[in-house]
Amino acid sequence: MHRISHSLKVFRLHKVKIGTPHAMDVLQSSFPPSNGTFRNDIALPIIKPMLHFLHKTRSFFFLDVYPFFAWASDPTNINLDYSLFESRNITVTDSLTGLIYTNLFDQMVDAVYFAMKRLGYPGIRIFIAETGWPNGGDLDQVGANVHNAATYNRNVVKRLTQKPVLGTPARPGLVLPALIFALYNENLKPGLGSERHFGLLYPNGSRVYDIDLSGKTPESELAPVPPAVDYKGEAWCVVAEGANVTEVAAALSFACSQGNGTCDPIQPGNPCYKPDSVTGHADYAFSAYWAQFRRVGGTCSFNGLATQTAKDPSKFCFAELVNLQSGFEMGLFLIISLK
Repeated sequence: MHRISHSLKVFRLHKVKIGTPHAMDVLQSSFPPSNGTFRNDIALPIIKPMLHFLHKTRSFFFLDVYPFFAWASDPTNINLDYSLFESRNITVTDSLTGLIYTNLFDQMVDAVYFAMKRLGYPGIRIFIAETGWPNGGDLDQVGANVHNAATYNRNVVKRLTQKPVLGTPARPGLVLPALIFALYNENLKPGLGSERHFGLLYPNGSRVYDIDLSGKTPESELAPVPPAVDYKGEAWCVVAEGANVTEVAAALSFACSQGNGTCDPIQPGNPCYKPDSVTGHADYAFSAYWAQFRRVGGTCSFNGLATQTAKDPSKFCFAELVNLQSGFEMGLFLIISLK
């Protein structure tokens, strides 16, 4: 950042703000917001000198704010309406400052303000580098749907373009520049299905839902969005139609190499050995892998070779998934279900 600043000065480009985006996990603690603290491993060696640079250059602290991820990590204790700017009577009070919060977005932003203040830089402005809500996701990802995405993004635009400027409880009246993530759904992005569904547009350019980023159009004039519907049945991970068999074989080998008895039932002589085909075995192995490792980052992707399905590929063989070797909590081995 220092070198970029120097180069800009050499070329007499004085109006460019230099910064770098941060996820919320730069914080060690964020609740209550006044307890916001940067992680011990980065606070002094990285964050503090960077804050000094931002202060000196009058730049922004660029921050990615995703209430969806905070809510999805604890949907029992975090109210969905509070996360979507839809709460009418739900508030959270910071016990140390007495500040009252009516939405999760403000709460997250103020935690960073307080963290910067704790390091001696209370005046640096925050720029929302990314915020948004997924319009879809894996079959068993609750809350990732078009209704919630439209609700959140319409509300966050309304909030940030409102006049007079609201700011946040800790910084009332302070403008929060912001960018909505993202323009398009990203079909090749790795990770959970929600990662591929943050777009305002489909790949063909059509809108996922109606939205006015200027905030000037009354919501009554925007096209209505469908009700929030989340799939609540069972889901399996199977080979995608048209997948290259050679690549599927390599992915099958990977899934089976993870241990924990993932592929025991499809070994010769065991209940799920037949049909003896790469695709048949991969259907089982992909589902077994996904069931075991989903909660620690495993996905139903296998580089695009797999897809999720609500149709049970084989009731007999897939029942074997619950009989995997012991050593983990049984819930990790059950077919993903939200029943």
